[in-house]
Amino acid sequence: MLPWRGGRGILAAMTESYDDWAGRRGEPRFTARFTDWLGARTEPHWAGATGHRFTRELAGDALADAVFARYLVQDYVFIDALASLVGFAVGHAPGMPAKARLAGFLSVLTNDESSYFLRAFEALGVSEADWKGASLAPVTSRFAELLAATARTGGYDEIMAVLVAIEWVYLVWAADEADQLPSRFHYAEWITLHTDPGFGDFVEWMRGELDRIGPALPRARQSRLAELFTQVCELEVAFFDAAYGAP
Repeated sequence: MLPWRGGRGILAAMTESYDDWAGRRGEPRFTARFTDWLGARTEPHWAGATGHRFTRELAGDALADAVFARYLVQDYVFIDALASLVGFAVGHAPGMPAKARLAGFLSVLTNDESSYFLRAFEALGVSEADWKGASLAPVTSRFAELLAATARTGGYDEIMAVLVAIEWVYLVWAADEADQLPSRFHYAEWITLHTDPGFGDFVEWMRGELDRIGPALPRARQSRLAELFTQVCELEVAFFDAAYGAP
């Protein structure tokens, strides 16, 4: 369970500033996690993204192959936009340690995950022509446009807000479902890819970067990061919905 869930605090956290939120929790500024505030500001979209029907059916081995295939094809074409944003993050990162950490994640995206997709497509009967020639669905296009706009005009803080939202959602839902892995390898591996300790460490590192940067930002800039975080969570919900054929 995440620290902001439960009670009337959810409603308050959706609109209050980081400083007010931290004060209400009895935590001094720079101590309360900025990323927890971002998640709280995002509700109910965060809950919708991390507890979606898609993730529950995936873990329960109840997801139809056609639904998973539709989802994976779109996720595969989306990786190009995600990898580009990570590349911009490398360029904006303050110092070589941060650049190296992000570059390592870029390598995982373009190598390890790519290998998984090819094996999963074969298991699902998705032809090479279908996954190579796939066009972006409407929600995938909107998601890619958000990433491209952030890369063009956002600084390191905005880029990290988007990346944290994308990857933290996956870490949370996968961790919630990891105790009931499905029998089909391509279902189970999609969960274990996102519960791998290395992935968890990377997400925690990214959160730490935002936790370090965020509290010192002007209130308007903090609100901008919260807006981006919310947009990502809304798009994550829509992306899962689209796998079932929703527009």
